[in-house]
Amino acid sequence: MAGVIVKEDEPFEQALKRFKKACEKAGILSEIKKREYYEKPSVRRKKKLMAARKRLLKRLKRMKQRD
Repeated sequence: MAGVIVKEDEPFEQALKRFKKACEKAGILSEIKKREYYEKPSVRRKKKLMAARKRLLKRLKRMKQRD
């Protein structure tokens, strides 16, 4: 769990900003969104394959533009 120690005479907004940054770095928000609802393993696999295919097509498109 992410946590920050509030320094003496530190404004609350600054401590909150550091906490949000620590949460983002730890990947807590993305984990919460991922676990918001149950996803069947087959659906999870399909999403993973689609993401890999999308990355590959994007990479190939970039390589074509360079040539």
